[in-house]
Amino acid sequence: MKNRREFLVKSALGVAGLVTAPSWLQGAPSIIKSYNKPNSLINGVQIGCITYSFRSMPDQSAEATLKYVTDSGISAIELMGDPAESFAGKPQLDLDRRRMYQLGGKKRNGEELSASEKAELEELLAESDAYSKEVADWRANVDMKKFEDLRKMYKAAGVSIYAFKPNSFGKNNTDSDIAYGMKAAKALGASHVTLEHPSDDAHTMRLGKLGEKYKMTVGYHGHTQETFDFWDTAIAQSPRNGLNLDAGHYIAAGNTDLLPLIEKHHKRIMSMHTKDRRTKENGQDNLVWGEGDTPIPELLNTMKENKYRFPATIELEYKIPEGSDAVKEVQRCLEFCEKALS
Repeated sequence: MKNRREFLVKSALGVAGLVTAPSWLQGAPSIIKSYNKPNSLINGVQIGCITYSFRSMPDQSAEATLKYVTDSGISAIELMGDPAESFAGKPQLDLDRRRMYQLGGKKRNGEELSASEKAELEELLAESDAYSKEVADWRANVDMKKFEDLRKMYKAAGVSIYAFKPNSFGKNNTDSDIAYGMKAAKALGASHVTLEHPSDDAHTMRLGKLGEKYKMTVGYHGHTQETFDFWDTAIAQSPRNGLNLDAGHYIAAGNTDLLPLIEKHHKRIMSMHTKDRRTKENGQDNLVWGEGDTPIPELLNTMKENKYRFPATIELEYKIPEGSDAVKEVQRCLEFCEKALS
């Protein structure tokens, strides 16, 4: 009892002292809480990263991915499906997909397959089909607490998840698959899911309506098919349809109205992939930031000046220089952003 009373007295004195302490010391708990954690919110602009950027790294687990992110200095991400799903217990399959695609491509091109190749392809396709059914069953029954646990783990390290990109939103996926992806995204704390634009109005309508049902926004990603009105139909179909704009691809497509596009759609842009590509006339290459034609500094400062709240997502797609790795190059991209916004 005596020890307990001494503890309570000391605790009370500590609190009283903190109340009368200088303002910087009163903030000590929050300083300690954020100590040694990444912070890529720069002058009001959230710089994020898609974890696809770390695809060349050896370990693709959720834990290793988190370390790549924090080592890069990034505090907010678009999370690819595989790390999260493996963490949540998704069934794994030891299938030689490269061989399956090789044989399938050979058949589609009209090349003659030998008897052994035909049998091998049939066996690989049967394994793939059985696995797809197993995954669909897993997705229909998985406990969302696993995704909540992952969110907590990332949050404890100073990383928030603003978007989730599993491969469950395609035209061939069931409504159950899509519902799973949206529920998992919500459990992860994401504001939206992302996928490649399907170029199918019926499917964007379907996704938008399911987004309304599950209160999850869908961000459609584009490549060099992006145009000024590329997303117009989808966003007119549902308030839950939005943009996962890719600024680099937009420039590589030959467009010159990127800033007017952002001004037009800024309220519906959920996140913006950021990379430095050359224009169509200059060869469309993906280059180290600052060497291409994407006006990244201008984009970032437009976001800053107009207080746009969608994140600028680093997507590492240029060739990693010899002696470097994905983590170092994402750091390099972040430093480019810091300089642009300073």
